[in-house]
Amino acid sequence: MPTEESNAVAHEGLVPPTQMDVSDAQVAERDLIVALQDGREWAYETMIRLYGGRLLSVARRLAGNDEDARDIVQAAYLSAFRAIRGFEGNCQLSTWLHRIVVNTGLMRLRSRRRKPEESIDDLLPSYQTDGHHVEQFSDWSTPAYELLERAQTRTLVRAAIAELPDNYRTVLVLRDIEELSTQEVADMLSMTQTAVKVRLHRARQALSTLLRREFAPRAVTS
Repeated sequence: MPTEESNAVAHEGLVPPTQMDVSDAQVAERDLIVALQDGREWAYETMIRLYGGRLLSVARRLAGNDEDARDIVQAAYLSAFRAIRGFEGNCQLSTWLHRIVVNTGLMRLRSRRRKPEESIDDLLPSYQTDGHHVEQFSDWSTPAYELLERAQTRTLVRAAIAELPDNYRTVLVLRDIEELSTQEVADMLSMTQTAVKVRLHRARQALSTLLRREFAPRAVTS
């Protein structure tokens, strides 16, 4: 059982908590931050173990594929390691890391946007002259974030989100999955709030079409 002396030594970042039978969940965030700022190797390992899975999920949703997602997370870790001494604790460590991953992912997406923007017109609703939909589907209203929480639908929803072009997927992920405000998304993407809302609306329509094709029975009208 850890003694008062061993706890004091660990607090100073000299001994990894794992050597004292202390779980990751028991490591106080402020102690972890101090150890990271002191360059303790165990602290970096603990940070990656605690937050790595969540950060990879964020990067995967932004990038649309595993290879780019891993590259984004690795680059984000390097940025975090370089900047950790300047971290003042004004937000949670997880929030700080999350923002670094998002910013790194956005930079990666910008660097590969040298081809013309892809159209999603074929995924948007089309109408007959009388105003009715050309294709009729059963009602579909389950939000994407709820489907992502369900084990049986998670893989299909991730695949559907990945099918969206970068510029639409990014807005949808930041607004609907990461739950940033419209203003925050606009600032991050250098867009107006109106442009964000329009692109988000189109992205939701396109994703809805993809999800209907996977989950909802289609009725063809004569």
